[in-house]
Amino acid sequence: MVVRILKSPTLSPNPPRTEGLNMFRLNLGLNRRELLQVGSLSALGVNLLDTFRQPAQAAQPKKEVNCILLWLLGGPSHIDMYDMKPEAPSEIRGELTPISTRVPGMELCELMPNLAACADKFSLIRSMHSYSPTHGQGDFHLMSGNKLTPAINPPGFGAMLTWQQERRPRQTPPFVQVGKLDSPQYGDPGFGGYLGRTYDPFVVERDPNSSSFAVNEFSPPDSVSVERLSDRQQLLTALDQYQARKEKQLEFAKTHEQFRARALSMVTSQRAKNAFDIAQESDQVREQYGRNRVGQGLLLARRLVEAGVRFVTVKGYVRYGWDHHPEVFPRLRTEVPPYEQGYAALLNDLDQRGMLENTLVITAGEFGRTPRLNNDPRAPGRDHWNRCFSLTLGGGGIKTGIVLGASDKHAAEITDRPVSVPDYAATVYHALGLNPQAELRTLDDRPMLALPEGKVITELI
Repeated sequence: MVVRILKSPTLSPNPPRTEGLNMFRLNLGLNRRELLQVGSLSALGVNLLDTFRQPAQAAQPKKEVNCILLWLLGGPSHIDMYDMKPEAPSEIRGELTPISTRVPGMELCELMPNLAACADKFSLIRSMHSYSPTHGQGDFHLMSGNKLTPAINPPGFGAMLTWQQERRPRQTPPFVQVGKLDSPQYGDPGFGGYLGRTYDPFVVERDPNSSSFAVNEFSPPDSVSVERLSDRQQLLTALDQYQARKEKQLEFAKTHEQFRARALSMVTSQRAKNAFDIAQESDQVREQYGRNRVGQGLLLARRLVEAGVRFVTVKGYVRYGWDHHPEVFPRLRTEVPPYEQGYAALLNDLDQRGMLENTLVITAGEFGRTPRLNNDPRAPGRDHWNRCFSLTLGGGGIKTGIVLGASDKHAAEITDRPVSVPDYAATVYHALGLNPQAELRTLDDRPMLALPEGKVITELI
C-alpha cells in the first residue's frame, strides 16, 4: 500500500565557551576545578551543571512526548532490509528474500521475523532522500534536519528538545546517548552544535550487555558522604549569595545557585541510579531484548525514558556497523537479527506498559546502499546511496502500519511521494511538540531558526 498526497552565520563546530560560569569564576578568583569539585559532581563535568541552564524559549507542549533513536551508523541497506526487489536480477536483489508482515503490502527481509509480527506498531518510509552520500554529513543531517557546513554545526533533536522544553527540575539527565557515535572527520552528530556543550547528551560509553556494566557518576564516592556534599553545598550557597550582591545585573549570578542545587540533587538521585541499573530487569525481559549491545541498549533506553529522560540515542550495531562495502550479506546476517529483535521487543514492551503513545521510536541511518552489488574482492558489498533509502517511525502519536512512498524496480530512484530529510525532521518536531520556527541564539548571539525547511508528513499524523 502506497500512500500519496500533494507535494507540498558562521560558527566553528566546537566554539569556545565563555558563558556565565567563567564570569563567575573570574569574579571570585576561583579556578574551574575549585568551583566544581563537589564530591563526584566533577565526574559529570560542566555539561551536567549547565544542562539546567535552560532559557524559557518555548511553551510546553500539550502532551510530553519522549524519543528513542536507534542510530544505524554507516547506512543500512534498504534494498536488503525494507524495500526488497525479488524480481530484479541477482546482482541487484542479492541473496536475501522478503517475508510477509502483519501489514498488507509491507514486506521485510527474511531476517526480520519479530518485526514482521509487530509491523502494525511502526510505519515505513521507502522514499527518503538526502543531499549527501558522505558519512558525517549524513549523520548530522538525519539527526537534526539541518545540513552540516564548515560554518554551521546543527544541534540534534535531543539538544533541541532540551533547549525548548527542559526547564523543570529533574532527577535524571534530559538527554542520554548510549555508545559513542562520533565521526573522525566531522565530530559528534546530534549533540548541542552551535547551541554549545550545555545541550550535549550524557554519554554512556560502556556496553550495557557487559556483566560489569555500571554508571557510577550518579553516586557520591565512598569518601564523600551526603552530609559532606551538603556542607559543600552550603559553602557554594554562601559564595553564590556574595556573587549575587556583587553582580546584581549578572543573570548567571541570579540563577547559578538553582542550577547547582539541581545538579547536586541529580548526583544523589536514587531515580537516576535506578534507571541506569539494568541488572534490575528480569532475565526473561533481558532475553526478550537480546543479550547484546543493541538489545540491552534499547532496554536501557526504555528504563531511562520511564525514569524521566526525554531523549535517548542508542548505538545500533553489535560488530561491523552498517557500512557494508564488502561482505554485505554475511554482515547483514550478523547485524540484522539483534537489531530487529531488540527493536520489536522495545515496541512491544512500550505498548504493554502504556508508553508507546508518548514515546517516539525512530530507526535510521545516514543513507542507504547502492542497488547494484560491487565487486569487492573480499565479497560483494554495496556502497553509499542517498537518492533513495528507508527509515522507520513508530509511537509518539505517529500513525503506524503505513508504507509511505515507493521506489523503482531496483530501489534506485523514488517513484512516489519523495520525503526529504527536512520533511522527516519536521514530523519529528511535530511529534515532540517542538517549534520549528523557534529562534535560537548561537554562542556569539547570532539568530538561527530551529528548522528553516521541511513540511510535516501529513499521512503519518
